[in-house]
Amino acid sequence: MTERTIDIETMLRQALAPVEPPAELKLRLETTLGSLVDLAADELESWELATLSDPKNWVRLGRPAAAAVVGSAAAVGLVVLRTQRNRHRRRAQSSNVAELALRTLRDGGREARKLLDDLH
Repeated sequence: MTERTIDIETMLRQALAPVEPPAELKLRLETTLGSLVDLAADELESWELATLSDPKNWVRLGRPAAAAVVGSAAAVGLVVLRTQRNRHRRRAQSSNVAELALRTLRDGGREARKLLDDLH
């Protein structure tokens, strides 16, 4: 019974081992998220606040709202993806968990600022 348990544990450990995604997948995901952010920004730029004064235009609020939601989600995904890229370097430079968390937050903020600068 013990040998069978060890075999199952070994098989589970091998099956649940983390797998690094291919580099081309990361690049495609980053390109797609960047495109979504750009498209959402363009949609929101073309929308005018002055149109809200006319109640007939209130029906059209769905499109800019959707652009804001999609653009925000894509931007968050892009920041997380870019921040995740440097996780090994941060882990090697950190001496404890608190320092690693601080470095990760700092890198995330830096990536968010870069993304905002790219939009302007």
